[in-house]
Amino acid sequence: MKLDVLLGLQWGDEGKGKIVDVLAPKYNVIARFQGGPNAGHSLEFNEIKHVLHTIPSGVFRPETINIIGNGVVIDPVIFMEEIKELIDLNVNIRANLYISKRAHLILPSHRILDAASEAAKGKTKIGSTLKGIGPTYMDKTGRNGLRIGDIINPGFKEKYDFLTNKHKELLKQYNFEFNIDEYEENWFKGIELIKTFNLIESEHEVNRYLDENKLILAEGAQGTLLDIDFGSYPFVTSSNTICAGACTGLGVAPNKIGNVIGIFKAYCTRVGSGPFPTELEDIDGETLRKQGHEFGATTGRPRRCGWLDLPALKYAVMLNGVTELIITKADVLTGFESIKVCTHYIFNGKEIDYLPYEVNEPLKPIYKEFKGWNEDITQINSYNKLPKEFTDYIKYIELQVGVPIKIISVGPNRDETIIR
Repeated sequence: MKLDVLLGLQWGDEGKGKIVDVLAPKYNVIARFQGGPNAGHSLEFNEIKHVLHTIPSGVFRPETINIIGNGVVIDPVIFMEEIKELIDLNVNIRANLYISKRAHLILPSHRILDAASEAAKGKTKIGSTLKGIGPTYMDKTGRNGLRIGDIINPGFKEKYDFLTNKHKELLKQYNFEFNIDEYEENWFKGIELIKTFNLIESEHEVNRYLDENKLILAEGAQGTLLDIDFGSYPFVTSSNTICAGACTGLGVAPNKIGNVIGIFKAYCTRVGSGPFPTELEDIDGETLRKQGHEFGATTGRPRRCGWLDLPALKYAVMLNGVTELIITKADVLTGFESIKVCTHYIFNGKEIDYLPYEVNEPLKPIYKEFKGWNEDITQINSYNKLPKEFTDYIKYIELQVGVPIKIISVGPNRDETIIR
């Protein structure tokens, strides 16, 4: 049996949480393979709206096993808050949530280092979520980090104190005031809570499930264009968000990857700093933001909005080996007289159809224009009933990208989904 991978193809916020929730009944296991509480996966059903940050998006399906993989970084305080909210919703969380012993811990001092570093950058800041993600991954690659498996071993507190004191020495380089005590107290409460869960050697468990022919979906966080290697560096996250990250983030071999499901919005958004060739700073951009409720699920920050970027989308499809596409938030485009799609860029006076290394340099988009539609599509449940203007838009994207669009999300609720 092979493992399917679901990931975002833009700068995150593509609607992965909803789609995982929709697809979960097809799978026995949902496994997060990278990122941390900087993710915000929103799910809506039965008049409930819920945002998950660390926990896989299959958690509301009682028959589904959910695994937090080794590539994820965990903040015990945020984890504790998530668990409380799920228990309040009568989710039997301990029955179907497993945590990799190899997943790294975000310490209180990691969050302080993140905030101090970002403040020191001034105008060159990258737009961090200030969750301590970057410093945690730095300690991971620097071989200093603490992992979930450490919390059940003797000497954990000594390891914690050693790393925290090291961080405090680093913080002396910044003129940055902080108080670690209150957060630290809750942090250790979160550690005690984590101890009550199933802590597993996830690489063995995931491969065992595959040998038992269980269906597994690997869930990515953030988006392809935020990948540490292939994203718009340095305005990126600190992990590999692309399909290859599922191998290292769960401990599976490349030949175990099956379908690669890529999610993209019908337009583009971005939170924080960094290049955005199709960004709209006009009435159309503001309309997209208002109609799409484009405010970060984790940070609350308003998202930058723009038209769909085909060179960037084709780049993401190439990097991930995408086999099928899902388009989300199509309903947000309802009411536009015309809709634009970027097909090429002007870069250094030349027309190009790919995303270059110099993505941080000015890229002037060249657009193809489509006629819009006014029909409310949120209640439509069949592809054949969609407005012709919208199906023309879909056919063009499929033709240009060379991958079929299998699912169309026409609203935030799990029921507002068309499967072709």
